[in-house]
Amino acid sequence: MRLVVGVTFDERRGGYVATGPGLATVTALSLSSLRKRIEAQLPPTETIKLELDRVARLERDRRRVRPDNEKA
Repeated sequence: MRLVVGVTFDERRGGYVATGPGLATVTALSLSSLRKRIEAQLPPTETIKLELDRVARLERDRRRVRPDNEKA
């Protein structure tokens, strides 16, 4: 079964915030931590799809950008 979870970003609440049907509100500093916390609330048969709103997408993209002085 697939569960679509809405995600936004809220600095006041400490990062990414996820809400979904039958799911307690989950907050985390990163999307990977958010996914792990959501998975901990669900049976292992559930598949999770994170649906990021505009604010969450912008924050994700901002974090992906590497400063010019930092080399890979």
